[in-house]
Amino acid sequence: MKIAMVNDCAYVGETILKFLPPDIERVHVRRSRSLLSKTVGIAYRILRLKGDLYHVHYLLQDCYIASRLRKRPLVGHAHGSDLRAGLKHPLWRRVVRHNLIHCDRVLVSTPDILGLARQYREDAEYLPNPVDTRIFFPKPLPDRSERVKVLIASNSDWSTKGTDIAIRALSRIKDRVDVSIVRYGRDFHKTVELAKSLGLRLRVLERVPHEKMREYYWSSTVVIDQFKLGSLGMVSLEAIACGRPVITYVSSEYPEYRDFPLKDLRTEEEIADAVVDAGDGLWREEYSYLQKHHRPETVIERLLRIYEDLT
Repeated sequence: MKIAMVNDCAYVGETILKFLPPDIERVHVRRSRSLLSKTVGIAYRILRLKGDLYHVHYLLQDCYIASRLRKRPLVGHAHGSDLRAGLKHPLWRRVVRHNLIHCDRVLVSTPDILGLARQYREDAEYLPNPVDTRIFFPKPLPDRSERVKVLIASNSDWSTKGTDIAIRALSRIKDRVDVSIVRYGRDFHKTVELAKSLGLRLRVLERVPHEKMREYYWSSTVVIDQFKLGSLGMVSLEAIACGRPVITYVSSEYPEYRDFPLKDLRTEEEIADAVVDAGDGLWREEYSYLQKHHRPETVIERLLRIYEDLT
């Protein structure tokens, strides 16, 4: 069997390909965000692409092109904004709907978008994101100090990540934390200004290649992710894999998270208390959840059953 992977999101496709059995052929077609690459360039590369199965990330133009070029069987893999925003967009919604209807199988990466997908495909299913455990693995905590070393690792986006909520929560315990934040996201400068106005000092870290993010995780004692969507993002999963407790909003509304230990964390006071209380006990429970659901071997085993069913 030869798997043709198109595009990627949060290195999910790359991790899938890395952990596939060695007897499976694979090819990965990537694109940049340049206009040429994501239009004519990707269309030409998909046209020439040959495989026994096509797995496309994001239900946008790449998936639409593959569908129109009759690349079959076709797996469309939704990752969030393609459904949350795409189905509301005046231009993109027709593309997204087409892909949901015409793919041979639809996968979603987080439970919060499963309901959206099932409005068009009753057989859409949630596939947990695999974590590359060869890159992200536990290391001992840094030298203990009186202050908690907090890392805000997700991109600064107030509408989808709730970075402003995290800043306001941390300002409540500013005398007990040392906070670092990665310099990226459309609301980064607003976030820095908000922290300054609240008297919360931020250490700004520069963006680094994906595999080097583990150094930032290992240098912290607690990692903060998002407080809007109610789903576990890759930042949370990779930080847990690196041995750090994660403070984030996970909704009890989703049965997929029934055994995740920390749920429905929304208010500034709750977040501040969780940061102060986070320790080895919380991490061990989070790590147990990760091992059960997000180990690449576990995800690949399930994905192979889908591939075999389609081929």
